[in-house]
Amino acid sequence: MAQGSQSQTKPPTRRPPALKQGVVDSISGAKTVRVVVNELVKHPLYGKYVRRRSKFLVHDARCEAKVGDTVQIAPCRPMSKRKSWRLVRVVRPAGSAAPAPQAGPTEQ
Repeated sequence: MAQGSQSQTKPPTRRPPALKQGVVDSISGAKTVRVVVNELVKHPLYGKYVRRRSKFLVHDARCEAKVGDTVQIAPCRPMSKRKSWRLVRVVRPAGSAAPAPQAGPTEQ
């Protein structure tokens, strides 16, 4: 038998986790924060964009998120009845808004 005739099977590849970005709404205890994710979803029939808001309980192992921070979260195994997301990183800390564009000197 020729060994070249055997089919080579690839191991199944995992798809990357569906990351979401939201704002920390409250700190719900030790290592748990609530993140609010706002989305615009197109209505299937009418085509109008509808705002959707979802609240997720997120596991924050290092207690680095504060109220008002913009964070990135990813799904993980269930840690409790409602907590099945984990904190990936803090995208923007609270209070550090994007710098406003400064106008140059004006001539009069």
